[in-house]
Amino acid sequence: MKVDTDSVLVPLSVFIAVGYHVFLWNTFKHNPSRTSLGIDSSKRKSWFRDIKEGDDKTGMLAVQSLRNKKMVTILTASVSILILLSLAAVTNNAFKGSHLFTAADDIVFGSKNPTIFVLKYASTSLLLAVSFFFSSLAVSYLMDANFLINAIAKKHEGDCDYELTGTGSFREYTRLVLERGFLMAMIGNRVMCVSVPLLLWMFGPLPVFVSSLGLVWVLYQIDFPAVATISVCK
Repeated sequence: MKVDTDSVLVPLSVFIAVGYHVFLWNTFKHNPSRTSLGIDSSKRKSWFRDIKEGDDKTGMLAVQSLRNKKMVTILTASVSILILLSLAAVTNNAFKGSHLFTAADDIVFGSKNPTIFVLKYASTSLLLAVSFFFSSLAVSYLMDANFLINAIAKKHEGDCDYELTGTGSFREYTRLVLERGFLMAMIGNRVMCVSVPLLLWMFGPLPVFVSSLGLVWVLYQIDFPAVATISVCK
């Protein structure tokens, strides 16, 4: 009796990764002080409130701080598109991971069905493309935030403040753009992380399952600090 491990382990791995991030987002929305995302967001809001109008030094420091985040986001987008292009070359050569081993077993290396073979690369390519898309959006938002924060710092007495629909003020709009940039960067990074287990699918469903468990464990250590008693600003 042949066991179709692809149809069992791969969906289970995806469910574990997606379920973890649903749990993370729910915790972030209802109890942000438990998560590193909530703590970072709180400190970022406090940092943004300390930016004073007309203070060139504070504005320049803020722009330099955002530059580091923008560089990390650009790196994520570059890695995603490079892996995506490499997958295209591998698929074009009809490469199969089981050819690296002499004793290929369907239980370990999964189905050799052409449809499954295409699905392996299509699913990973889709996630990498999504990661590149969100990382590109993040870079755009962060560049806008750089300009807007610098505009706040350069503002002088007598300059007009803009009343923007749905935001209330130019400062609030700038904070919204900044938060969106960090959110898009986080999504792009996490989608790329989730694509790593699927990338190992070429070697079989078992590596996908094991790497998904390892990924969730590592992300949990990062997302949920051992001691998180910092009060979070609303």
